[in-house]
Amino acid sequence: MSTTTPQLPAAARTFTQQLSSTRRGARLARLLTYERLRTWQVSLGITDRAEQIVAELAANAALHGRVQGRDFRLTLTHDSAGGVLRIAVTDARGDRLPHPVTDFFTPPDDESGRGLLIVAALADRWGTDPYPPGGKTVWAEVSHRPPGDVPNGRTV
Repeated sequence: MSTTTPQLPAAARTFTQQLSSTRRGARLARLLTYERLRTWQVSLGITDRAEQIVAELAANAALHGRVQGRDFRLTLTHDSAGGVLRIAVTDARGDRLPHPVTDFFTPPDDESGRGLLIVAALADRWGTDPYPPGGKTVWAEVSHRPPGDVPNGRTV
């Protein structure tokens, strides 16, 4: 007689870190993302996309979401069963929401102004949520599944 051991569904893994609202903190967020996703054995393609998304969101938090003496928070949530990696960066400036990604008028020689265009291009979904009492969370999701390949036969 052959029996199988029941398999528990894979639980979502979460990583959260407070970082200083500086360029150094933004760089550390990117490095921590790479290390954490390699530890979780996330594919290199997803890791590369996530690393770039974190770099852009953390730089925005340090530049535009900075309040003296307040940190920003990086949260990574990997749901391997659902095939989604969620990246969330929370800062203290809820009054400074990101502009919609329609800024195609940034001069070509400008060194900034394209971060959210990059996030929109690399993420499957992204958005913002208020973080009371005065902050905001900018989040992005990267899917592990090919477009249209969704559990239960539903398509996106």
